[in-house]
Amino acid sequence: MKTKSPNTYKYSETTRACSGKPEQQVHSLITNSKKSMFGVRVPGSLKWTEDVLEATARHVVEVLKDREQVTEFCDSSNHNIEAPTLQNKMCNSLSTWEVILMNSTDMASTPPMTSTNIPAPTFTLIQKRDRVVTLVLDVSGSMNAEFRLQRLYQAADVFITQIIETGSSVGIVTFSTDAYEVSPLVKITSDVQRKHLKSLLPTATISGTDICKGILTGFQVNKKFDGSTDGTEILLLTDGEDNYNTSLCFPNITESGAIINFIALGPSASKSLEDIAEMTGGLNYRATDKVDSNGLIDAFSGIQPLTGDVSIQLESTGSTVQPSKCMNGSVIIDSTVGNDTFFLVTWRTAVPNITLHDPNGLLYTKANFVSDYTSKSSRLAIPGTAERGTWRYSLCNSLTVSENISIIVNSKAVDKNVQPITVQGHMNAVRNSYPNPMIAYALVTQGLLPVTGVKVTAVIEPDVGNLIYLDLLDNGAGADVVKNDGIYSKYFFSYTGNGRYSLKVRVEGKDGSELVAPTNRALYMPGYVENGTIVMNAPNPIENDTAVDANLGNFSRISSGGSFVVNNVPSGPSPDIFPPEKISDLKAKIEGDRIVLSWTATGDDLDQGAASSYDLRMSTDPKELLDSFNTSLPVKISNLIPQVAGSSETFSFVPENVVIQNGTILYFALSATDKASQASPPSNIAQAALIIPRVDRSNSTDATTAAPADATTTRPSTSTNDTAEIVKIPVVFLLVCCYLSLQLV
Repeated sequence: MKTKSPNTYKYSETTRACSGKPEQQVHSLITNSKKSMFGVRVPGSLKWTEDVLEATARHVVEVLKDREQVTEFCDSSNHNIEAPTLQNKMCNSLSTWEVILMNSTDMASTPPMTSTNIPAPTFTLIQKRDRVVTLVLDVSGSMNAEFRLQRLYQAADVFITQIIETGSSVGIVTFSTDAYEVSPLVKITSDVQRKHLKSLLPTATISGTDICKGILTGFQVNKKFDGSTDGTEILLLTDGEDNYNTSLCFPNITESGAIINFIALGPSASKSLEDIAEMTGGLNYRATDKVDSNGLIDAFSGIQPLTGDVSIQLESTGSTVQPSKCMNGSVIIDSTVGNDTFFLVTWRTAVPNITLHDPNGLLYTKANFVSDYTSKSSRLAIPGTAERGTWRYSLCNSLTVSENISIIVNSKAVDKNVQPITVQGHMNAVRNSYPNPMIAYALVTQGLLPVTGVKVTAVIEPDVGNLIYLDLLDNGAGADVVKNDGIYSKYFFSYTGNGRYSLKVRVEGKDGSELVAPTNRALYMPGYVENGTIVMNAPNPIENDTAVDANLGNFSRISSGGSFVVNNVPSGPSPDIFPPEKISDLKAKIEGDRIVLSWTATGDDLDQGAASSYDLRMSTDPKELLDSFNTSLPVKISNLIPQVAGSSETFSFVPENVVIQNGTILYFALSATDKASQASPPSNIAQAALIIPRVDRSNSTDATTAAPADATTTRPSTSTNDTAEIVKIPVVFLLVCCYLSLQLV
């Protein structure tokens, strides 16, 4: 059903009540005298008894009971830009309809409904079934280069032996100029099927590449499961340009209903692979020819469900080790994992000297590892549940020449009833064109709860050049939208050239890593009217941003975030084209006669580096700051030197020609400038307000327990006369109808 566009609505006066007109008045319900409500400072000396709070709540219900419910979104004509809501902060004070029409292609291109007849809904029943996957593997002649076929064997071995879930059906197809069914679908019920499939992995190549034949043959294998390819998967790996026109089989791919995940190996893989993954909803990965990067194994490890009996990657690292030198490190088995744990060491020439100590000091050597000289790998499977704690390894090169050595560690949940800590990495797009910046994301959770306080590093590997490291943050600034939601992010714009890039995310949890209860942004109503009687709801639960588990302890995770393509990157040094990112978390409060502002520092280039200066503006009208920031009243802030992006900034001052008194409301916005004199957009508008509720002293011996009367406000004045003009603030001012749009942002 299409959503009605704004010109099909007839806005009632009830809707317009959200603009905060004085004639719609109700008392403000203050739930905690020691906290600010909607940015308004409440004196801590006031005490509110439970009786007073309930009486106030009943008054709110009494006033609201005869009002029509707000059922429509605000548009620009009636949106309240003064309300200190998340909508205004996050959406630059735009109304709900403005946000919808700005970001929704469907809404912008769909004409308003002229008929009141609502189309009948349709339902599709989706039933989960066992996974059906066919590996479609390139065995063309180019796979002989750079040890690609050997690495394919290594990675496919890991996928079949450790990654693919028990109960899944797996087939194998190889292709070059023609395609061959190497194995029909085999249902995995034990290690017997896994070993059989591994024995069928390719070890020789044939010239030519026809990707379409490989895909279509994979469809035929999958179709034998139940007569349909719908919902089945193809895992396509190729290293070369197609010798034929891949787009000729696009109609077959679309009609199949299958999901095609691809892995591009090397710099010359077909550029049509992104199209195939996009049209089928598949994942896209890339692995370079750097044999110490583990890119191919990481890609295979990433192609698995997000839930269920998932193998979680705890470590994946490699290095070129010089003669008689060692690669040393550690891996943490935390409290949420430990079952089906395996350590895999890969090498190019000879098995390195391996020593592995568990947390209790038990020693494993290469004699305990099972070595496969075809895949050039050595594996140790830990029986039962691995010991919790830090496992330390040392991989030493005993050769007289350098050796490429890597280690991969995977484990599964220790308890099926307790979800493990997981990480999911991705970029904001799979295609990009210079000079547009990109954003790297990592979602760190345990079940549905976000994990905060961890170190998250994005490792971006280009076709040409060195690895690029980004520290992703969850601080609600820069590329990060919401603080402490478990989503860590940062801009990426350090392009080294055109081509494919890959993303890997590394997460390290230390003491202080926490689970955070998600914030409930639902509107609380203190009660309702039933048959003319006011019925009170349960007390409003206090919003809790604190941890539900004080300490998750040490843990580590690795996740492959897929690949992306960047085009139109110019040669030579890049000019300074990125201004500081917009400051989005500016806050303001009144302390005595001073205004105290706080925010998170932005960067010189978006959210990286340090800006050169700040520009602070003040007004009694938020619309002035929105429409005319540069001509609004400036506040001297030149003595504040911007810190590095992500740092906490604080600035306080005494406003000139303003007497801070009961009812004072001031608005602020901030901009940052870089060394190239490029300015960021103005920040969100912060409101500093002082509202002291009146106290009725006539019916109480203790004035501090009296019920609050109507809250009042006045525009700031240089006068100290307490008889300044009073304007009543309605609660409807706070309950802006655009609050509904928070679910859309």
